[in-house]
Amino acid sequence: MSIIVKGVTKIYGEQKALDDVSFSLKKGEIVGLLGPNGAGKSTIMKIITSYKSATSGAVQVCGFDTTENPIEVRKQIGYLPENNPLYLDMYVKEFLEFVAGVYKVSKVGERVSQMIEITGLEREQHKKIAALSRGYRQRVGLARALIHDPKVLILDEPTSGLDPNQLIEIRSLIKQIGKTKTVLFSTHIMQEAEAICDRVIIIDKGVIKADDSLQQLLKSTKEQSMEVLFHQLTAN
Repeated sequence: MSIIVKGVTKIYGEQKALDDVSFSLKKGEIVGLLGPNGAGKSTIMKIITSYKSATSGAVQVCGFDTTENPIEVRKQIGYLPENNPLYLDMYVKEFLEFVAGVYKVSKVGERVSQMIEITGLEREQHKKIAALSRGYRQRVGLARALIHDPKVLILDEPTSGLDPNQLIEIRSLIKQIGKTKTVLFSTHIMQEAEAICDRVIIIDKGVIKADDSLQQLLKSTKEQSMEVLFHQLTAN
């Protein structure tokens, strides 16, 4: 398994953000973590990436425990957080070269060129990041997350705020990346999960409400729409 989450609970003061959460992802899966705002999606992603620690439970990424080996875990993961932090005053190519250097990537120029091609940044590579549209900034964020060739990609609301054309392009890019990597992405939009992934984990108030393929989830509710199912599971 690429990711194993076992009995994870996270408590902030008196608030239980995650309550005994367990799931696993196999190599090559594209899995949508679906839930309303405040459901616990970002919290579990930050725990998987070792940026936060769980109150209880355990997480492994590619065989490495997030508590015992956080540096090794981060080497296995490409992470695009929701706010997509970028150095806006840097040029696209310059920024990716900088990130590649931080990860000590061999043949930096060659790898940066590959990422620019894969993410469709050829025409934008000599522009400052501040001059890019939100859609192209997301592409830069994806290129940054992929620069060290991680086995696992964690994407937190990667399509939030994009216009329809940008949305289609980023969806297509994620599906392409998912052919060779394990991808976990969060969203609160049902159509996103249906468009990109085959499997969905529905979470609400820190609790896993469902975890199955889209086909099985719809079949179990007698072919109701995903939206109807989502609202049923998060109504209580």
